[in-house]
Amino acid sequence: MNIDGVLAAGREAAESRMRDTVRLYTQDPGTFDRASGTTTPGEKHPFYEGKARVKPIAQASGEDVQASDREVRLLEYQVSLPAATQLPTDFRVLPGMQAEVLGSPDLRMVGLVLWVTGAQFGDQATAWRLTAEDRS
Repeated sequence: MNIDGVLAAGREAAESRMRDTVRLYTQDPGTFDRASGTTTPGEKHPFYEGKARVKPIAQASGEDVQASDREVRLLEYQVSLPAATQLPTDFRVLPGMQAEVLGSPDLRMVGLVLWVTGAQFGDQATAWRLTAEDRS
């Protein structure tokens, strides 16, 4: 059995299921204006924009947490990118980075912003998978 051939077929199949478009980015901290009481979001620094597969995982076991003065439910998602995705040199995906869904056949997902919680690497993976959560 040729593992390289099987792996190539698996990657092709995984990529064929990537029907969403996402933008992955880091964001500078926002600035708070005491006079107006408003926060201006920090500048976004995109490092990937392209196809992906975004799917909820463990939806039934989402976690309720307190965020400032309101309660939010953290729902987990998996964001799969093509295995051949290249990042800038000396760049690592870290928790706290964000993934915004720009396009999807499921229009309810468009505009969803997910917070990256981890990344999975492996030379025999069929896709590059990020774990993320919806903090709404």
